[in-house]
Amino acid sequence: MTTANDTLRLAVPKGRILEELLPVLARAGIEPEAAFSDKHERKLEFATNIPNLSILRVRSFDIATFVAFGAAQMGVAGRDVLMEFDYPEVYAPLDLGIGYCRMVVAEKEDELARENPKRWSHVRVATKYPEITRRHFAERGVQAECVKLNGAMEIAPALGLCRRIVDLVSTGSTLKANGLVEIEQIATVTSQLVVNRAALKTRSAEIHGWIDRFQGALDAA
Repeated sequence: MTTANDTLRLAVPKGRILEELLPVLARAGIEPEAAFSDKHERKLEFATNIPNLSILRVRSFDIATFVAFGAAQMGVAGRDVLMEFDYPEVYAPLDLGIGYCRMVVAEKEDELARENPKRWSHVRVATKYPEITRRHFAERGVQAECVKLNGAMEIAPALGLCRRIVDLVSTGSTLKANGLVEIEQIATVTSQLVVNRAALKTRSAEIHGWIDRFQGALDAA
């Protein structure tokens, strides 16, 4: 009989990334219980066709934390989350090649026409990623004052909250709709398979086996 301590937990994100992840899970031989496909289902942990594997469906920004602290032994996390939190307990052995987007610095088009970004010494930036933002600008010798927002970054310059934002973009249409232009790219972002380093040592055969299965799923795409 499988106990709670025997169960391997895989934390996956809600939303668009999950839709891209489902075919990868299927090719890896993972079939979640029927309730998993119900977007209105309130429970967060779901059984699978594999007796000792369950799936946690949580906010994408929380996955690295679940894995770092051992609540889940494996997860699927965006590179943006890994860069922001930089947990040493989290190891990312595979890039799953899904959820592609870019992390960029953007500002209003008329601002760009009036100044040279290479001459910045201090900036105020609205972002969900204050650590990444500070590191990025510090590498250029620029001090970044970060206004932490969890959404609606694009409206911040129009409301006078700041003049610039750092955010993820895919097509750039939301920037354009809000009168913003991309100034520079900080990083490309895709989703990674991540594992807890301690679990990788204590349950090495199991977790290495899952890494191999996910690699096989990518190779079969």
